[in-house]
Amino acid sequence: MGKMLKYLTGRYMKETVLAPLFKCIEAVLELFVPLIVADIIDKGIGNGDKSYVMLMCAGLVGLGATGLAFSITAQFFAAKAAAGFSKTVGNALFRHIQKLSYSDIDEMGTSTLITRMTSDLNQVQTGVNMTLRLLLRSPFVVFGAMIMAFTIDVSSALIFAAAIPVLAAVVFGIMLAGMPLYGKVRSGLDRLLGRTRENLSGARVIRAFCIEDSEIEAFGSENKKLTHDQLTAGRISALMNPITFALINLAIIVLIWTGALRVDAGELTQGQVVALYNYMSQILVELIKLAGLIITITKAAACGKRIQSALDGGSGMASGSETEGVQDCTYSVEFRGAGFRYRNASENSLTGIDLKAEKGSVIGIIGGTGSGKSTLVNLIPRFYDATEGEIFIDGRNIKEYDTEALRAKIGVVPQKAVLFSGTLRENMQWRDGNASDEDIMRAVETAQAKDIIDKKEKGLDCRVEQGGTNFSGGQRQRLTIARALVGTPEILILDDSSSALDFATDAALRKALRSLSGTTVFIVSQRTSSIMHADRIIVLDDGKAAGIGTHDELLKTCEVYREIYDSQFKKEGGAAV
Repeated sequence: MGKMLKYLTGRYMKETVLAPLFKCIEAVLELFVPLIVADIIDKGIGNGDKSYVMLMCAGLVGLGATGLAFSITAQFFAAKAAAGFSKTVGNALFRHIQKLSYSDIDEMGTSTLITRMTSDLNQVQTGVNMTLRLLLRSPFVVFGAMIMAFTIDVSSALIFAAAIPVLAAVVFGIMLAGMPLYGKVRSGLDRLLGRTRENLSGARVIRAFCIEDSEIEAFGSENKKLTHDQLTAGRISALMNPITFALINLAIIVLIWTGALRVDAGELTQGQVVALYNYMSQILVELIKLAGLIITITKAAACGKRIQSALDGGSGMASGSETEGVQDCTYSVEFRGAGFRYRNASENSLTGIDLKAEKGSVIGIIGGTGSGKSTLVNLIPRFYDATEGEIFIDGRNIKEYDTEALRAKIGVVPQKAVLFSGTLRENMQWRDGNASDEDIMRAVETAQAKDIIDKKEKGLDCRVEQGGTNFSGGQRQRLTIARALVGTPEILILDDSSSALDFATDAALRKALRSLSGTTVFIVSQRTSSIMHADRIIVLDDGKAAGIGTHDELLKTCEVYREIYDSQFKKEGGAAV
């Protein structure tokens, strides 16, 4: 949590200083109230001086109004600093997440990152707000009240001196016991949110297999663990108020008993006993506030630690500085002995890949399920870094490129077609924010998606629901292909992005892609009909290249490719030709 203070003491340094300062000024005014009340009792009421009583009461009202003004000002600065801190940390965390590699996101987990961006950040914001308002004020009032008690009567003030260390030990002991428990609660919330996210995103699969009851039971079990952890943490925190109340009330009893004896002996006045009682009451109120603050700080510290771990985590993928490739280079993309192993995996997913793709060529990638097709194309834009060998784009190692410059060269259509809420035009302008409607429509026509636009009453201004749920699977695939084509990328990666298309549309799409001038196209597919006309085809089998060549060459030399082709040709009949 300490590392995150730079986001608070930088831009919001003024508010960070002024908030507790104004709170402490308000506390000083509050400490004078018992003395004024003592004077009202001893001098005003004791002497029957009504004018003096009225004057002192007016002074109390003045102190109250002034203290209220200082309190409101302090709360304004505290809220501004806390909200600004939350915004700054949230922006920093989101920027960091955007820079993470696929490996980092896989390791951290999507649900965990969402929790850190939302509930954890809100808890930290609340903790900062309360800290600025009360962390200095409450101890200031507690020790200030004890000092003021010494100015009234040293013997009675010793009761304060004995009670405060005991109370401090209780407060901090409960804080130290509660902090790890709240960290455990947040981890349990991560797990519960992860399961919830899986159930919501996979609702159709769950219902298709009729396993609602087992998922409800699993959720209930996870929820029960979280509830147990929360109750344990809550029980520890709940000890704070009753223990502090008991200790303070015990001190008040001793104070009133000894004060009464000293009043009878003429050593104290009634007003002084009331003032001492008021100071003890102030200590009680502030310790109750401090107890609540400690619980809030404990939660915020646990959440802040989790946010900081996310900020510290990833990305081992350092960005280079180059923006352009080597001039007059023949090959657009070149793999030299490239291999890859996922984190914590026991074996490589890819091994010894050697492939050269000339500029403007079409490269087909085919293989069985789990053979490494998607992993291979994900290495090109550095979503993952090759763990073995090297990859070159335009004759330059991709690790030397600035990451943004590298990915600006590449249009990617992932396996899962995702559209974002907004208009179709906004979705089409993701690669190029300045793309004109003419540019967009050219890409849409190439992607065989013009009929989708034409059927919409508002055309490119048609609204896209979250996740593109108001479009079919085939429509989403064509629109995501069009989005990747806007701006004419130098390299286009189609990762099994035509699986939902019929054969006629798929063939028309491949023909249109052939007409793209200077764009190197990588087509990942499980259909031989989708890649059989490619300039070169790489056949993957268990992460290794089982064959590289043209369709005709592979039919003669690669048994894996021939088996795939024969199985699909028999299944699809003439459609495969």
